[in-house]
Amino acid sequence: MSAEVTLAEAWADDAALDALNDALDALDADARITWALANTPGRAVLSTSFGAQSAAVLHLVTRQAPELPVVLVDTGYLFPETYRFADALTHRLALNLHVARADDSPAWFEARHGKLWEQGLDGIERYNHLRKVEPMQRALDGLGATLWIAGLRRSQASTREHRRVLERAGARWKLHPIVDWSDRDIGAYLKAHALPWHPLWDEGYVSIGDVHTTRPLSTDVDAEATRFFGLKRECGLHEPAPVAIAS
Repeated sequence: MSAEVTLAEAWADDAALDALNDALDALDADARITWALANTPGRAVLSTSFGAQSAAVLHLVTRQAPELPVVLVDTGYLFPETYRFADALTHRLALNLHVARADDSPAWFEARHGKLWEQGLDGIERYNHLRKVEPMQRALDGLGATLWIAGLRRSQASTREHRRVLERAGARWKLHPIVDWSDRDIGAYLKAHALPWHPLWDEGYVSIGDVHTTRPLSTDVDAEATRFFGLKRECGLHEPAPVAIAS
């Protein structure tokens, strides 16, 4: 890849970052990961939800960097199938798994705040901040992450259609190596490497989060509305500029 634009220039200037992304767009996912690991100073960390298609990016990244820390945010409300899927993939891929959690248990959390996910959009936003965003940021900070790798894809939702391969995320870089992959690309990769889908995929779950705010696809529920009762799509972890919410 052309070295005309440096990371320092891209950090300071939007036009330089656009030019760097244009060059990264021309690379395949493997090459993007190789470039980022070689050129980004500090420590890389991969995040995962162990969602429907997570095995693809987990395999893709860790076969290049087997010791890379892999962070899962455990809200305490994941599907039982997700916990078992996480155990199975962690064992199979020998993942260096780090589990991030809020300080209080689900029971204590509900005693303090109630079932925030039943309190409209404001309640969902607050829940996501307390159970997801804060634990993830503490984990990234604790691991000293300067590069955050995530499996976001433009085709997943309208909120992601303009995401780039490389973005700024607070004080660190964020890499989306498969941002331009389609569901077909994911399926082909999983098949080629004999990797599993999340067990709930066959039951119509195309985006899998917490048990209380995830619904399967149906004639009445499109892909965008399978999370958070259709009130929003993103959980806050991957929003460009998360808004701080008081705890």
